[in-house]
Formats: sequence, C-alpha cells, structure tokens
Amino acid sequence: MDIHKKQRMVLEALEDVKGRDIVIYNTARMPSMFERVVIASGESNRQVRALADRVQEKVREGGARVYGVEGEESGEWVLVDLGDVVVHVMHPTVRGFYNLEEVWGGKPVRVKPKAAPKAKPKAKAKAKKRAAPARRSARR
Repeated sequence: MDIHKKQRMVLEALEDVKGRDIVIYNTARMPSMFERVVIASGESNRQVRALADRVQEKVREGGARVYGVEGEESGEWVLVDLGDVVVHVMHPTVRGFYNLEEVWGGKPVRVKPKAAPKAKPKAKAKAKKRAAPARRSARR
C-alpha cells in the first residue's frame, strides 16, 4: 500500500475519534525501520484506547496489515505498528513527559485535505416572479 494512502487512513481514523494535536513526521531519511511516525493525544485512557482501535480498524478495512500493538492494557500510551508507519497515541501528560516530537523532530508532514466529493448541480427551479401591482401615492 502507498505510504501516502496509509498515512491518510491513519489521520482520518484519529480524526474520527477526535484525536488531538496530531502530527506526522517523515523519518524515511533517518536510520529507522519505518517511514512515518504519527503522534496523537487522547483526553483519557479510554479515548487513547479508542483511537488506537480505530486506527487498527481503518487500516485493516483498507487492506493493510497491523504488525503489532503495545500498551492497550494501561491506555496511557498505545503504539500501533503498521510496518512503514508507527502510530503513538498518548495521554497528554505522558506525551509531555516523553516529548517524542523532540526525538523524531524535523518538519511535520503536511497532509493535503481530502477533496470533497463534487455535488451534482441542482436543477434551477424556475421561480415565478409575481409582479407587484404599481401603487400610486395618494399625495398630490
């Protein structure tokens, strides 16, 4: 699967469950085994787990493989391994403590907004305009 398509699926999955502060880093030039690192926050342990679950569902629906998941029990930090994309979903306090943005650093990847489906042009209803009768002023 194309890396851009996979990162789009991950981003959409995180947005579906209201993930916060989502960033994607390109790590292809770094000596790592993956090309993208995605970091997102959830407001509670339950939301962190829900975000990680949604990422897994969406990726599997798209036909990609989930290689592993770590940290689901606690829900403070869940790592989802998608091969060339690694997703870190974290509680804000844990995220602040470990500061992964500094580790992976660099410029975040900008994902273009998905183009909205084009709406069919609406048939223009012919509006019948009623001509208001001309009124003359009573003043003379």
